Amino acid sequence: MHAVIRTGGKQYRVAADDVIKVERLSGDAGDVVVFDEILAVGDGDAAQVGAPLVDGASVAARVIAQDRGEKVIIFKKKRRKNYRRRKGHRQDLTVLRIEEILTGGKKASAKPAAKKAEKEDDSDKGGDTPAAKADDGKKAEDKAPAKAPAAKKDDAKADTGGSDDLKKLAGVGPAMEKKLNEAGITTFAQLAKLKKAEIEELEETVGAKGKVEAWAAEAKDMAKG
Repeated sequence: MHAVIRTGGKQYRVAADDVIKVERLSGDAGDVVVFDEILAVGDGDAAQVGAPLVDGASVAARVIAQDRGEKVIIFKKKRRKNYRRRKGHRQDLTVLRIEEILTGGKKASAKPAAKKAEKEDDSDKGGDTPAAKADDGKKAEDKAPAKAPAAKKDDAKADTGGSDDLKKLAGVGPAMEKKLNEAGITTFAQLAKLKKAEIEELEETVGAKGKVEAWAAEAKDMAKG
């Protein structure tokens, strides 16, 4: 038996044991979701079509996982306005397995998966005793990560919020400096470290075709100084 359900503004034709992806629903893996917006149910001549919904019909599905769709690139451009914007989007999805198609007001028999048992109380393990606390402190010290090496000069400058006057670059004015800052470029060192693919992407973002590569070369000398 098949059914047509509606969720997330879309319609899906489903049958028992089908696996489908729908727009994100709340719930963890193993939880049961019941759909009551059923547009049609049945097969062939015995099919019932709702007006708009079929009374007493529902579909029970179990959450398999919470997933995300493939990345979609959105690119906007305004002609002769020096305006280009490039963004990415990944839709949040929920993976479901259809378990039951119900009619006549029947309730779903599927039950949520049993959750893991709660951890034992610390008192049962002697966690409140001074000796236990001392052991916990010792373990924490053993697991403490080693100190990270000292940051490089450029990285330290970035961490403290320092920035360079990018207007010193040939052809960079206040407006272009603002665009570079919005794109994450605030120092000569950052600009000098850009790779070819990153340079091309930055050119599209700030609308400076063929100029960023020259700025990167000029920034190398300024970063040394």
